[in-house]
Amino acid sequence: MEKVKFTAMKDGDAEDYAFLNEHETEYAAGTADRLLKALVELDESLSGYQITRLGHSLQSATRAWRAGADIDWVVSALLHDIGDIYAPYNHDEYAAAVLKPFVREQCTWVVEKHGDFQRLYYAHHLGGDRNSREAYRDHPYFEDCAAFCELWDQSSFDPAYDTFGVEFFRPMVREVFARKAYDPGVIRAGARVALVDAEEAAHRA
Repeated sequence: MEKVKFTAMKDGDAEDYAFLNEHETEYAAGTADRLLKALVELDESLSGYQITRLGHSLQSATRAWRAGADIDWVVSALLHDIGDIYAPYNHDEYAAAVLKPFVREQCTWVVEKHGDFQRLYYAHHLGGDRNSREAYRDHPYFEDCAAFCELWDQSSFDPAYDTFGVEFFRPMVREVFARKAYDPGVIRAGARVALVDAEEAAHRA
């Protein structure tokens, strides 16, 4: 069997859908490598900063790793702007949707909201509301998103910073996206893990 028999989904049978499921599972296994390819393509994204969007993503993840952050945080920092090319007006939501099945709920929320939190640093220069993050003040992950932006996002535009390359993070991305999607043991709804682990940071240093 090379293709399904149906031309309308309602006409498919068990054999058709077993065939498709096998192909979809095989395709999903390549998600990590497709994301890494898309990450590299961020070099073609928004310009004007002192480093490229790829450089910014790598620098954010490097800072996270050096802070002793766990793998969910590091991969989230790496991919937080992955939507810049295809979703420039809601890149944060795009990135969060990509990460959601495979990382802690805490990380997904932070990535989804980081665009609003980042406005603190620039919106007032453009006549906007720099305090839009205050709409989330009572959310349990508010301080995590504030720290993510302060420590890893807004600070990662430095061409002199010693930044790791894509290959350093490749195994981490593959590990995260090899997880079973929506595994409750991974999602850990309501759990909070600190962004910074001083003991682990010292070990990595």
